[in-house]
Amino acid sequence: MSIVQSPTSRHIMGVAFVFLTMMCITPSVRAEHADWRGAAVSPLTAMPVVDPRKVQLGELMFHDPRLSADDTISCASCHDLSHGGADGLAKPIGIGGAKGTINTPTVFNSAYNFTQFWDGRADSLEEQAAGPVHNPVEMGSTWPEVVAKLSQDQDMLSAFQKLYADGVTADNIVDAIATFERTLVTINAPFDRYLKGDQTAISPQAIRGYKLFQSYGCVACHQGANVGGNMYQTMGTMGDYFGDRGNIDASDLGRYQVTGREKDRHVFKVPSLRVVRHTAPYFHDGSAKTLQDAVRHMAKYQLGRELPEQDLDDIIKFLESLAGEYIRFETK
Repeated sequence: MSIVQSPTSRHIMGVAFVFLTMMCITPSVRAEHADWRGAAVSPLTAMPVVDPRKVQLGELMFHDPRLSADDTISCASCHDLSHGGADGLAKPIGIGGAKGTINTPTVFNSAYNFTQFWDGRADSLEEQAAGPVHNPVEMGSTWPEVVAKLSQDQDMLSAFQKLYADGVTADNIVDAIATFERTLVTINAPFDRYLKGDQTAISPQAIRGYKLFQSYGCVACHQGANVGGNMYQTMGTMGDYFGDRGNIDASDLGRYQVTGREKDRHVFKVPSLRVVRHTAPYFHDGSAKTLQDAVRHMAKYQLGRELPEQDLDDIIKFLESLAGEYIRFETK
């Protein structure tokens, strides 16, 4: 299920948004999967592939370090597909050992996010793919430099010319990468199989965890097919997260850096929880080292609650059941 929203509707938060999200199920889906109708979380399905050749080319670009100034950093350097589509670091390491300023979000299921980056500054995967190339602490390059290097590779030049009339260009590179990224969907999660009727797909503990996830109110921000990624929320709605943590820097300002509006200070895109079991450490600042830490902090600062240990364990079992399988797209 893909959520498509206008720029205005992106800013809707709270219970009304949850209700609308839960109701955005087509009649055909309701009929096919009546067992999860109206559920806060819905099964994740792979996106249709428009052009398999672009997927193949985009995969090559995703893993190509020539996108960086010194040929050392590729998209996959920070978005390791064998490690949850992230890098396992609190802050990423870019060109020349430069330390990034914000935690690397997973690239898996990013096609289902309504915007990209923690602060939502990119409206599409194409915009997101273009960002790191000229960021001085990521790839530190320029498009003219990248295009020049790739154009000297006759095989790469030929591959682009077969797909794009104007050959190797910045727009065509990001188009190919974004096309590949749309295939990075984790399907057939144990929890999705449970939603579709397989009562043995997850444990009784995970089922209790899902019920607690709903009753505590976690679904106010984490719902839909991607279990998040479809709204913004303030970090610390029920507690002073940044005051307690201290050392506030520019990356903590969130949407404020994009809009300049005071109401967007410390507001971030709610992350998807689909592969959360694989993407420690957590939060935009990478401060939560374990999933247990992350859930405790969310309960405290977003819900104003302290969770009993058994409830915490049950919720984590549910979260672990959300991770599906990434099946690499193969061209015929």
